[in-house]
Amino acid sequence: MDQSALVESVVREVLERLGATGAGKTSGGTNGIFKTAGDAVEAASRAQKQLAKAGMEVRDGICKLIKKIAVQNADAWGRMELDETKVGRLDHKIAKLHLLTKVPGVEFIRTAAHSGDNGVSLDEMAPWGVIGVVTPVTHSVPTLSANAINMIAAGNALVANAHPSGHRSAAEAVRVYNRQIAETFGIDNLICVIEPPTLESANVLFEHPDIALLVITGGPAVARAALAQKKRAVVGGPGNPPVVVDETADLDRAARSIITGAGFDNNLLCIGEKEVFVVESVFDKMMDAMSRAGAVRLNNEQIEQLTKKAFSWKDDHYAVNKELVGKNCSVLAQAAGTHCAENVDLLFGETDEKNPFVPEEQMMPFVPFVRARNFDHALELAVKYEHGFGHTAIIHSNNLANITRMGRVMNTTLFAVNGPSTAALGIQGEGYPSYTVATPTGEGVTNPLTFTRFRRMAISGSLHVV
Repeated sequence: MDQSALVESVVREVLERLGATGAGKTSGGTNGIFKTAGDAVEAASRAQKQLAKAGMEVRDGICKLIKKIAVQNADAWGRMELDETKVGRLDHKIAKLHLLTKVPGVEFIRTAAHSGDNGVSLDEMAPWGVIGVVTPVTHSVPTLSANAINMIAAGNALVANAHPSGHRSAAEAVRVYNRQIAETFGIDNLICVIEPPTLESANVLFEHPDIALLVITGGPAVARAALAQKKRAVVGGPGNPPVVVDETADLDRAARSIITGAGFDNNLLCIGEKEVFVVESVFDKMMDAMSRAGAVRLNNEQIEQLTKKAFSWKDDHYAVNKELVGKNCSVLAQAAGTHCAENVDLLFGETDEKNPFVPEEQMMPFVPFVRARNFDHALELAVKYEHGFGHTAIIHSNNLANITRMGRVMNTTLFAVNGPSTAALGIQGEGYPSYTVATPTGEGVTNPLTFTRFRRMAISGSLHVV
């Protein structure tokens, strides 16, 4: 049996096991799978107490084990998630699971000591306990896994309400993680999911007295619901990242970077380039650079046809056609009345700022390019269509003054310069990755410290030896 046939066989077996008959039978409360949120929280509470007693070395071992399991299962789990969610690209689903090896763990947890004439104080990063988590359909297993690494490194357990369109993939990953954690470290149910997830189970997590902290990665509705709760919440909000290209930019490098960032997983990433503002003097050259780099340009008629199929006007806003979200370029090209090769990473074309592809976070591998009179105008448009989300912005320029000015004016959590948006999360750039970028609540790129509480122990009186 060749590799692809083996992967498909594993995926079929997993999906059958998680189907309508299997899902209910396996929700008895082992390996992290529970029918009710209450039962899941109770089990996670017991597991968290075990983790607290086990110490830092065990936390480190569990985090490393999760990373190892994710890499070992990346091909099968990537296929499983794509088959279930129907959004994104297989190669990038797999890449996101491999990227988990770069997610930080216990090395971020450090104790600070203060010593003086009046005694000694220790500043420690303490766990919250059990964290309630909501994961998105766009990155079901990677988000859950990255959160688990960060949260367990910080000494917590977690209970997740996965997106209904990606819950089976999440449940299978949780089952495998918990089984091997229990076999290796004797702790079960450290990562829990409600299977199947519902709106009611999410509400139970939001309001449960034993959930100390909420961590939400998802759409605007669930983000608003979390922010309305009385307890602390870390919330990943929406983004509509603009790109500015000025007259000093390396246009070929800019083109390659835009294709890399916007084309990653068919532009499902919240940090992905969504609209590009190019100064008039280099606009046509930039469009040529995009074509040279392998992107496929749509003409005005094709863009108009795609736009009509991608958006509909409802009440007072545009609604995105979910049938096109995260689909391959070939699918979008067909919707535009043309065709392109299956290996094309990105479609692009010229629009004005009124085209809904500019203001809407559409999560499709088509990027609109808008002419700007000059850098000032491009920056003005970038600020306008980022909508004040404070999420991500990108610039291509060799003018340090322009780079500095845009960084200050945009004031986004992530600001990528002369590279793809993904550079801000460690892909073709430095730093560590995370699948929860908390913009509304201000934590930014989450890491283990995000999921800790400050705790100081003070010993009064001099301990100095005279």
